[in-house]
Amino acid sequence: MPNLITLYKNAYTGLSRNNWLMSLVMFINRSGTMVVPYLSLYCIEKLHFSITQAGFIMALFGIGAILGAFIGGRLTDKFGFYDLQVGALISGGLLFILLGCQHTFITLGLGTFALSFCNEAFRPANSTAIAHYSTPENKTRSYSLNRLAVNLGWAFGGGLGGYLASINYSFLFWVDGCTNIVAALLLLKLIPRSSIVKLAAVKDQFVNVASPYRDKAYLAFILLSTLFGLCFFQFFIMEPVFYRLKWHFSERLIGLLLAANGLIIVAVEMVLIHSLEGKRHGLVYIVTGVLITGFGFTLLNILPPGVATAVLVVVLITIGEIMSMPFMNAYWISRTNNHNRGQYAALYTISWSAAQVLAPALGSQVIEHSGFSLLWWLLGGLSLLTAAGYFLLYKKERIGQTTGQWQS
Repeated sequence: MPNLITLYKNAYTGLSRNNWLMSLVMFINRSGTMVVPYLSLYCIEKLHFSITQAGFIMALFGIGAILGAFIGGRLTDKFGFYDLQVGALISGGLLFILLGCQHTFITLGLGTFALSFCNEAFRPANSTAIAHYSTPENKTRSYSLNRLAVNLGWAFGGGLGGYLASINYSFLFWVDGCTNIVAALLLLKLIPRSSIVKLAAVKDQFVNVASPYRDKAYLAFILLSTLFGLCFFQFFIMEPVFYRLKWHFSERLIGLLLAANGLIIVAVEMVLIHSLEGKRHGLVYIVTGVLITGFGFTLLNILPPGVATAVLVVVLITIGEIMSMPFMNAYWISRTNNHNRGQYAALYTISWSAAQVLAPALGSQVIEHSGFSLLWWLLGGLSLLTAAGYFLLYKKERIGQTTGQWQS
């Protein structure tokens, strides 16, 4: 037991005070994440929109997210990450409250687009801030700490959101909006802007301000990350539907399985990343994580239906997530400097936003025409293909380190 306690203590030691405070702000923000998970249901059940209209609203959310990330990255590099985070949180909070007052298809669509634009503009600035407060030795753990806060917030907000939705959907918009604004006020209070200005005033000399859009290795990485996202998001989108329709699990059991994902991350990720960070190239761990994730999906076709199989699949996909995503963050940040970090972060955010938009379309079309079984085989195959791509990227990186090529 003392060794276990020491292991956990070491995993959380050495992170900057500001990254701990940023994670607290993120937890407060994500604890109010209630509107988006229930937005489709709100459109259909309360506003009596058609399924097509509800799908269009969610598509607008995705488009706004992609544009918001793109613009947010450029604004971060131009004006700094601090003001953009505060501005995005406050404007997003006000837009959540305003969105709850919209009851027509056009106004809700416009409000959803504006809201997602502000929400995603926050992400590149937040990622840049975490990198700014990290050292090369702890940057992966710093992002893992942020992911831990996000998962705790999602778990809390999702559960509370279901309860509030059963009473009145309007509560969702108010709580989501208020937590955004509270998170902004906390950021202003806990990390004074003056300290950021002093740090940002130091300019790099002879810095190479490279564009992520000319970085061949990074563009390959973004493509592979989008492919992985197409697979991974099926865990939250189509796998619960499969459990309900094919294995006849109750909603409560499905909720427990999804909650287990967050609990495993909270319990394991920081310790595991602390043990792995710096020992091998991050792309090696990404390859391993992608392969484990794909294997988890294929087990839905191989093993007999039942709770034990579902638990095993959840554990494997979660381990795959833990092995891959923190090192993905570490990879993109390793290619940046203080003058282009926002644009690199934006492109990474866009890849996940695009995957989140495309994943439901891909999954639903495969299921409609060929069933769930083909979907799980396709996800396993696509994961294998993506892992091979990451491995080739790793080989190119190794060659580039000796020849000076394949950087940009």
